[in-house]
Amino acid sequence: MPAADLAILGARVRTLDPDRPRATAIAMRDGAIVAVGDDADVRAACDARTELIDGSALAIVPGLTDSHFHPFWGAEATQGADLTRVRTIDQLRQALAAERRRVGPDAWVLGWGLVFEVFGETGIRGDLIADAAGSQPAYVGFFDGHTAVVSPAALALADVTGRETFDDFSTVVCDEHGLPTGELRENGAINLVRAAIPKPTAAQRYHWYVEAIRTWNAVGLTGIHAMDGSPTTFDLLRELEGNGDLTVRMVAPLWQKPETPFDEMRAQFPLRDERGRLWRGGVAKFFIDGVIETGTAWLCDPDSKGEGVTPFWPEPARYAAAVRLFAEAGFQCATHAVGDRGVRCALDAYRAADSAPGVRHRIEHIEQLTDEDLPRFREQDVVASMQPLHMLAFRADGSDEWQTRVGPERRCRAFRAGDLRRSGATVALGSDWMVATFDPRIGMAWARLRRPGGERDFAPVLPDQALSPLEALKGYTTQAAHTVSEDQLSGRVKPGYRADLTAFAEDPVDCDADDLPDLPVLLTVVDGQIVHRTG
Repeated sequence: MPAADLAILGARVRTLDPDRPRATAIAMRDGAIVAVGDDADVRAACDARTELIDGSALAIVPGLTDSHFHPFWGAEATQGADLTRVRTIDQLRQALAAERRRVGPDAWVLGWGLVFEVFGETGIRGDLIADAAGSQPAYVGFFDGHTAVVSPAALALADVTGRETFDDFSTVVCDEHGLPTGELRENGAINLVRAAIPKPTAAQRYHWYVEAIRTWNAVGLTGIHAMDGSPTTFDLLRELEGNGDLTVRMVAPLWQKPETPFDEMRAQFPLRDERGRLWRGGVAKFFIDGVIETGTAWLCDPDSKGEGVTPFWPEPARYAAAVRLFAEAGFQCATHAVGDRGVRCALDAYRAADSAPGVRHRIEHIEQLTDEDLPRFREQDVVASMQPLHMLAFRADGSDEWQTRVGPERRCRAFRAGDLRRSGATVALGSDWMVATFDPRIGMAWARLRRPGGERDFAPVLPDQALSPLEALKGYTTQAAHTVSEDQLSGRVKPGYRADLTAFAEDPVDCDADDLPDLPVLLTVVDGQIVHRTG
């Protein structure tokens, strides 16, 4: 048998393999793990050509996978001012004015990651940012990824009048006089303005993508489940992999929209098995609703403002028919469903469509879930793909937009990761980047604490829904692998499995959750190749 390419000795390894939970050494060859055990076991798989790593400082776990990610959209959308820490109108104006000075007098002023509470007293209005942008057009994306606010100059450049109509429930919000306020809800409306923003060159985009991938590796990510894609995404992945720039595994979907004819959907079926060494397709992505903060989540009962009663697909029966098309063609179906009515609709569609052998469907977000529908995830073998990090904008007093719209009675049904896990359902964890940080250390801390790690005075949000330290790690490893039916390939440190590893300074399961966000990531290995190393 050929010797290992790479081996780590003297480490502390949590394998998540029930047959050998702990080890000190790992050997890898041709992208696969070939030996796991004590140092003597692994040395037997090495020779003089094997690269040996001293693992005495390393606490190794299976490579971490983020199960809900927007890799390329996120890399583009995070160009401009980072507004994630902005909490007042004055802070927003200061940030945009600084961005205007940075980009110069002829450019658009862009920002991203804003929370809704900034406009809590005024309503979302573009005229409030006009002075900060000066005569230049301004575009600001909210953290949810479904909402934007733009300046009057931007509306004029894009020729947005407020009379536009859409096939989905996208909206150009208007005032009582029928004039656009600058608030844009959902992609149809948002894209009217984004289409007017000068496009970066292909070389600029490519540089942003490669730069982003390196930052994902640096926090320990070895895999992601992308949530927006098209056939051109596959072309980009081929290019990245061919150039040696794809250093993270990726499952990429084909996004299906309400207006897409069924014949066009069927034309995508031959793309099901598109793949490279580190990426593959095989997933159809749907949206059945929006987000709670803008009243576009589909709820069983209206929210506190009388909204939340409309699905993203104007005809839910057509959504169910589209799910059936892709399910019968052997695709995994993934549906964005935030509200409890949206979740129910997705579960109903999956039950009616069934799935191909070895394929399980999934629902993304599940921010509201009824007692009636909770057991259906296990019964139907549907994955709950959840992002506890979405609670970042919650306020302890309940005054944030999410909790205000949901109200106190429904708040107890929020982000029920603990209940779902106790029911026996698969719970995969992710970030929804760029909606929230992609750092899995912060994600695991939120899953365990139901509050920000390190902020001990912050009241936990429904602490009975917290996951245990081991469950949080499994949400990024074994549960992520099970989500995409790769249980025999990844999620464990085991001979025959992929050589994807994340090494910390301390075992993340043993680490105090409040210390997790700052836990050093010392080594990241993807496909047997070191893609990040410190020290």
